[in-house]
Amino acid sequence: MGNQRTICLWSGPRNVSTALMYSFRQRSDTRVVDEPLYGHFLRVSGAEHPAALEVMKHMDCDGDRVMRRLLIAENEERPVQFIKQMAHHLVDIDERFLRVTTNVLLIRDPGEMLPSLVNQIPRPTIRDTGLKRQWELFEDLLLHGEHHPPVLDARELLLDPPGVLRKLCAILGLAFEPAMLSWPPGSKPEDGVWAPHWYHNVHLSSGFSEYRSKDQPFPSRLEALREECDHYYQRLHAHSLKATT
Repeated sequence: MGNQRTICLWSGPRNVSTALMYSFRQRSDTRVVDEPLYGHFLRVSGAEHPAALEVMKHMDCDGDRVMRRLLIAENEERPVQFIKQMAHHLVDIDERFLRVTTNVLLIRDPGEMLPSLVNQIPRPTIRDTGLKRQWELFEDLLLHGEHHPPVLDARELLLDPPGVLRKLCAILGLAFEPAMLSWPPGSKPEDGVWAPHWYHNVHLSSGFSEYRSKDQPFPSRLEALREECDHYYQRLHAHSLKATT
């Protein structure tokens, strides 16, 4: 594979993961892939997501085959492959590919993530957030010798995009490129077919949005799920890269 390398971003939904994918897309050495295991997840889980049938129709729904193909793909001009993944898509699949990918986790405070998630998934569960799976993945990577895979927190990233991205790039062994801080508004060729249902706000953006705390009351019906999510979020947040401003 020469100088080719693959970075997997393991996120949950509504975590500014698409913005981060767009950020890496701006790099001179990087190509991006948008949630290649989504079709696989929908097939094996039966989850009711917006446009699920359309997603499965347009994707290879064999997760093992998907990852095998991605890991042998080469591009001399852009040798870094950045794959945006959802942690909960990692189900009923051979996980040995994780030993050859560089893995990054992206989390978000459940108090900010859940009110956004219910706009697409009205009755979310802990699985839908990806947080439990992220914690399991973090522990598994440590068990197999990966020294503290980097953890990004959406709030820290939005508070200080250049600072947090510089730290992340240093850990990944990549030079920080200022181009990562902005991108053209609108859809991107790499967007998944689900983009019309999930990407409206990021398509209006041309860079990372300024962080703003939520000022609306948290929905009482989500309190139990928030508490369950927070159990895993706090553990992961303790390892996250912090803003410097």
